[in-house]
Formats: sequence, C-alpha cells, structure tokens
Amino acid sequence: MEFVFDHLLRGPADAPAPTGVDGVWDRYRAVAGRFAGTVDDAAAAGFAADRLGFAFLPGYQAALRALLPGLDPGALVSMLATEQGGGHPAAIATTLTETADGWRVTGTKSFATLGDRADRFVVVASTGAGPDGRNRLRAALVAADAPGVRVEPLPELPFAPEIPHASVRFDEVAAEPLPGDGYTDLLKPFRTVEDVHVLAATLGYLIRVARGAAWPDDTVERLLALLAGVRGIEPAAYRSPGAHVALGGLFGALNTWVADTEPLWARVDEAQRRRWERDRPLLGVAGKVRAQRLATAWRTVRPAGE
Repeated sequence: MEFVFDHLLRGPADAPAPTGVDGVWDRYRAVAGRFAGTVDDAAAAGFAADRLGFAFLPGYQAALRALLPGLDPGALVSMLATEQGGGHPAAIATTLTETADGWRVTGTKSFATLGDRADRFVVVASTGAGPDGRNRLRAALVAADAPGVRVEPLPELPFAPEIPHASVRFDEVAAEPLPGDGYTDLLKPFRTVEDVHVLAATLGYLIRVARGAAWPDDTVERLLALLAGVRGIEPAAYRSPGAHVALGGLFGALNTWVADTEPLWARVDEAQRRRWERDRPLLGVAGKVRAQRLATAWRTVRPAGE
C-alpha cells in the first residue's frame, strides 16, 4: 500500500490535471483504495487538481464514502438535505413513506451539490413526527434517473463554478432506506466528515502548487504537518468535542499558512493564480456553522465554571 506523504512528495507536480467533473471523478476512482483510508484518497486526488473546486469534488466524494462505506464505488453521489426553509431538521419537509410497492420519496431539495451530474442521491427525509413532536429523519438512496425525479440546474456560483449545483424534485420516487437515524447518524456528523476530507484534498492541491512553483521546502513541510493532523482525527472520533477542537486548530493553521504564503503566489502561473483568488471563498463556506460547533465543543470539555 502506498504511503500518501511519499505520493505527495514524489508524484509529478506538473502532470496534466484532470479536466471537468468526469475527469476529476475518474482520477478519484483511480487513486481510491491505494492508500490507508478515505482521507488519504482525498489528499491524493486533491494533489491531481489544478484548482480548488476540483480538489473539493474528490474530498466531498471521499467524505460520503467514509460515512456510508457501502456506496457503489462507481457512482457519483450527492447528499440532499437543504430545502427552501434551510437544512435544520425541523425544516425538512420531504417525506419518506413506506407503501405497498416499497419506500417512496416526495418533496423538493433546493440545493444539491453535483445535482445534475450525480448517479445517486442520498436523500434526508422525514418519516413523520416522533412522540416528542420532533421531525424524525431517515436517509434513503435514490437513483438519479428514476421515474419521478426532476433536476433543475442552478446558476453557477461566483467561486468554484466548475462544480454544478441543482434543485431536485421527487414525486413518489422509489427509494432504498439506509439504516440508522437520518439526523444523528448522517446529517449531524456529515459536516464534520466533509470538513476533514475536503481539508485533506485542499492540502493535497496546495502541495502540488507549492512543489510546482518551487516554493521553499518549509511551506510543504507545514502542509504535510497539517495533513498529519487531519489524518489523526479518527473516524470514530468525528462526533467527539475533542475532534472539533482539533479541527478548529487545523483550519486556523491553514489560514495562517495561506496568509504567510500570499507573496509566493507571484511565482505561480497566472491562470492558476487567478483561479485560486476566485475560489478561496470556498474555504469559508459553512464557516459560521463550523465556529458554532467549535464553541459548543469547548463548552462541552471545559469544567463547569471555567
């Protein structure tokens, strides 16, 4: 089995980068399984990218497979939670209902990453209110080409425009329920799992940039140290407050690295430099939610009254 650090240090930093969603997906599938786990897969696929958006894509796919290891390895997958009222469990109105003909999903998801390119959807839906009156959630797999699915592409975002998004409507669509609770086992931990894997993919991409532009060795050393920290967050700890505190420190260290190396981007070719400047806001997506999780984690681990 190949060690990902050696791959990032020895792999050709000037190799042609994959183009388009299909090319990036093919590259991810080519490296997946060659390393110790999904975090390493994300970092190696990110190293192949020539822009942040194309590092995000394999990080996102690796995150889904870390959380749902039974997913078809050949299927491009999109997780659908957000609706018109937001992504909070109480806002999810899409329903998952058991009928005589099997389980069916009905409703509309307003924002689906890779929505019009995905082969499968992981749909978070309501199965009704529980005894406490709260929305009970469950996730289900739906084929993107199933009868009753309607996908409407959304306008490009100002950053990472190569990654498509869509709204998706389901009209009594056949679904395969996934085990576990849709909130505690999927929706709640997913943002953390996604952060871990997208951060790993971003570090892989930045190592390619630093090596390709002959930046000082210590810039690469710091990125590898960050990746070592990311790899140290074990999947079993994704729900722990300590993991969120560590992840907060890693994002903070990356922000410091980005600020410290800003003058070095003058050595990078103009097209790649412009893409980086355009796409940097992607690193701040869900920053407010991440900060809230970090604050909650600190409250959890601090002794009462401290």
